[in-house]
Amino acid sequence: MIKKLWIAIIAIGITGTATAQDVKLGLKLGMNVSSINGKNANNLDSKTGFVFGATAEVALTDKLSLQPELLFSQQGAKSEGNFTYDLNYITMPVMVKYYIAKGFSVEAGPQFSFLVKDELIPENGGANANTNAENFDLNANLGLGYKLNNGIFFQTRYNLGLINIDENPDIKNGVFQMAIGFQF
Repeated sequence: MIKKLWIAIIAIGITGTATAQDVKLGLKLGMNVSSINGKNANNLDSKTGFVFGATAEVALTDKLSLQPELLFSQQGAKSEGNFTYDLNYITMPVMVKYYIAKGFSVEAGPQFSFLVKDELIPENGGANANTNAENFDLNANLGLGYKLNNGIFFQTRYNLGLINIDENPDIKNGVFQMAIGFQF
């Protein structure tokens, strides 16, 4: 799985730099408010976590760019007084950005996520348990961004889970994300 991840990263990088007029690299850090949705996700509250990693913005035209990212993302949900569903992913969003005004963009694209940690943590003590979550998750992302002239940018995004992260009980990820970053 790690081998496939590196091949995808290299392919995105080579394609972007070979065809791009302008490539800007960056770093971002933010907060996730994640939830688990589905018909069997009763009484689960949202969980906060961090998201951080590297970005590249490849200008295709004056108003259109491609932004692949490689991020670490803390996700999951909570059942107050019972447990925390703790999921950590390495995510690879590939966003298409359209600048509708100077610095202001809308973005959309797929996100490929690879599970690196899954735990069910009881709140009243006891041993942590493995959740048996799927190793791969696919999301559809939609967001807004604003980039200042000095390279600082702000983003907000929603990641909608498209596939089940656990077959029993038929549940999917949902993540609201806010981030700040810097392009150099």
